[in-house]
Amino acid sequence: MFTGIVKDVGAVAVTTPKGGGIRLRINYTSADAFGDLAVDESVSVNGACQTVVACGKGWFEVDTIAETLKKTTLGAFRTAAKVNLERAVRPMDRLGGHFVLGHVDCVGRVSKIIEVGESRMVSIAYPPGFDAWIVPVGSIAIDGVSLTVAEVAPSLLTVALIPYTLGNTTIAGLREGSEVNLEFDILGKYIARQRHLSPSGQTESRISETWLSEQGFS
Repeated sequence: MFTGIVKDVGAVAVTTPKGGGIRLRINYTSADAFGDLAVDESVSVNGACQTVVACGKGWFEVDTIAETLKKTTLGAFRTAAKVNLERAVRPMDRLGGHFVLGHVDCVGRVSKIIEVGESRMVSIAYPPGFDAWIVPVGSIAIDGVSLTVAEVAPSLLTVALIPYTLGNTTIAGLREGSEVNLEFDILGKYIARQRHLSPSGQTESRISETWLSEQGFS
């Protein structure tokens, strides 16, 4: 699990076809954040959770499978492409963003960018069917960056970017037409799922005195 607080901006060093997927070698610059990285750890690469299969000083490699390539922008990576990096959260870490699983829901496309002083408003269109998972002033991960939704319209969301985010992630490089990985808030997804499964549209708890007794509680 991640928080959407980017710890380093890395760069794609090598892309190697492997079966139906690719192996990515990614260089990082922050030895403080990634210097003790080990094989089998999880790293968020532009919002997609990837498993480290090899690593060395200043670099690590991941195997990106066909399913990930289908659902994310990782298949479009080219040498020298900048990427947002975050290691998995530890129990003692501060949760500065929100709960991010690194499981990309869909690819969105930047439709409009408006400069507002030193800040920036970015509107992103996404495929139909995800509207129930997003609310104004809610959280969303865009290329692995935890951001707050400023506005919502059908199949369209807008976020406000502060100078710090623009200066410390790849978000500043987005242009109209750029594709981004979107992960909607897991809490919103669970609530929407429960409402969908409930015939009345109301979420009703299955926990009762009888149910507790059947489970061995007394």
